[in-house]
Amino acid sequence: MDSRGTLTLEIAVIMIILIMIAGIVLSLSEISTHKIAKQSENEHIQTLIEESIVNLINNPGTPSNWEVHKKGTPGLAIVNEEGQIIPNSVAYSKFLALGSNYEKYVTKILFNSKIKTSMELIPHESTISSVKIGGDAGSGNVHSVNRLVKCDFFKKYVLKDFQLEGKCNRNHDQDSHSCNYFKVFKGNLRASDYYLLTDEREQNELKYYMDSTRVVKSKSWQPIYDDVIYLNDEINFYDDSSSIVFIHLDKPDAKAVLVSVPKNFDRNNLKYDYFRTNECELILKAWN
Repeated sequence: MDSRGTLTLEIAVIMIILIMIAGIVLSLSEISTHKIAKQSENEHIQTLIEESIVNLINNPGTPSNWEVHKKGTPGLAIVNEEGQIIPNSVAYSKFLALGSNYEKYVTKILFNSKIKTSMELIPHESTISSVKIGGDAGSGNVHSVNRLVKCDFFKKYVLKDFQLEGKCNRNHDQDSHSCNYFKVFKGNLRASDYYLLTDEREQNELKYYMDSTRVVKSKSWQPIYDDVIYLNDEINFYDDSSSIVFIHLDKPDAKAVLVSVPKNFDRNNLKYDYFRTNECELILKAWN
């Protein structure tokens, strides 16, 4: 082979090497671009769900009772009796309303159908079960954020909390008793059930009795052997359409609540912890 042929072969080899290098560089560039794009997408999703969960737990929604009318922009924050928004809170009724039409409220309204999500509310009290709404995450990359929140479950049904100051018609010393009263009409008993709920740890440690402004004969203390006491049958109206009923407990700051729940209320949920403010963990997960 003459010098001209040798030069041609060398040029061909160099060209092949250059083409291979260019291909490798292009491939690496595409991989790098894909990684950057994927990283940017992941960061966007993470930022989106972090901002969303903060907004949900600090905003009751628009209108604030959207869960009743089933329309508007959802939020989860609790609004107390004075109309104040409780920051970092989850109203259980709003959480269940989200779950009843998750696709509409969360997927479409909150995230514009760009991502799929799920939420889980996990109470710190072991007597209360966790509640999950939304779909199940796939096998791909799942993003997650969690926040510690106040959650109310069925607190809206509480009439009296015996750990708060009350009134007594028997002049019981509140240093040794917990007493309070409520007014009830005959019609209330047709629509609602009244219960005295106590913490399980108060069983066999607590006694109670009920009376009213019409009762002259003194009542005897009854031991509490069950954390759920049905009260409807113990309410007397005499010849009136209403009654002022007093409940007396023989212990100060008793862990007990008086509740009025609808007739169709699930009795499995008649637990003391469901009717007070709890600490819960709210977890929001997202994926493509």
